[in-house]
Amino acid sequence: MIRTKLCDLLGIEYPILQGGMAWVSTAELVAAVSEAGGLGIIGTGHSPPEWVEEQIHKVREKTVKPFGVNVMLMSAHAEQVMEVVIKERVPVVTTGAGNPGKYIPKLKEVGTKVIPVIPSVALAQRMERSGVDAVIAEGGESGGHIGELSTMPMVPQVVDAVDIPVIAAGGIYDGRGLVAALALGAVGVQMGTRFMCAKECTIHDNVKQMLIKAKDRDAVVTGRSTGHPVRVLKNKLTKRFEELESLGTPPEELKKLGVGKLKAAMVDGDIEYGSVMAGQVCGMVKKIQPAKEIIEDVVKGAEEVIERLLRLQG
Repeated sequence: MIRTKLCDLLGIEYPILQGGMAWVSTAELVAAVSEAGGLGIIGTGHSPPEWVEEQIHKVREKTVKPFGVNVMLMSAHAEQVMEVVIKERVPVVTTGAGNPGKYIPKLKEVGTKVIPVIPSVALAQRMERSGVDAVIAEGGESGGHIGELSTMPMVPQVVDAVDIPVIAAGGIYDGRGLVAALALGAVGVQMGTRFMCAKECTIHDNVKQMLIKAKDRDAVVTGRSTGHPVRVLKNKLTKRFEELESLGTPPEELKKLGVGKLKAAMVDGDIEYGSVMAGQVCGMVKKIQPAKEIIEDVVKGAEEVIERLLRLQG
């Protein structure tokens, strides 16, 4: 069995986190991942605190195992969502798009583990000084909002720069990715795209089928000129983004084009003009399967890779 210090830190069986994706990571998926031995994470996005509280209660109805909530700190509701998280004593909080520093004391008071998603060494060091429990080093291979660095060069640099546990994210699909992350010094992985095709994931079937049909080069980046690049599957929306960027459209106008498009894809099933956020492993996703089966496949695959590597020592 593959067990790392991340398992002990979070009280989970396997060192696998399910990314907290807005409009994707709802209670159904989160509970299934946690029940299977990983850490399911509710994706709050711009959701109001009432919705977040409802999701927390739904998860607890389905499992007694640890789970997390991802808080996007740029959200207008971030303050209120954090209040809910603290009141509900959520076991783990991951954060993105900002510094969770001002919330850390209260989160620690109720026993919540704080794990921000970071795109660079400098931010990892800043988060360590703030007193977080670990960091998720997420490379640009991931879906959604991305940084400049790729996973493989970033993770070992972050590992060498901080003394807290590092979780690798971005471009991880199976056991090979888990072993590679461990080899780079990480204590576990966070996966998003593969869990989008979990049976328990409630996103529209159009999106799942689009993922299954996707090829290796179908995950493209839009919005670089806005300063907030996003990795999505290419469709009519991405083509329109490319056209407008080539014409020098002001960043504020480009941002308007993306408003409401994530929900349009994930909830309403608009895969032509919706924003289908997904990572570069999209070409590896070939079927819909239960979350438990996904986790078992990753763990079994990792064990087989380790055995094969050991045989190389001859």
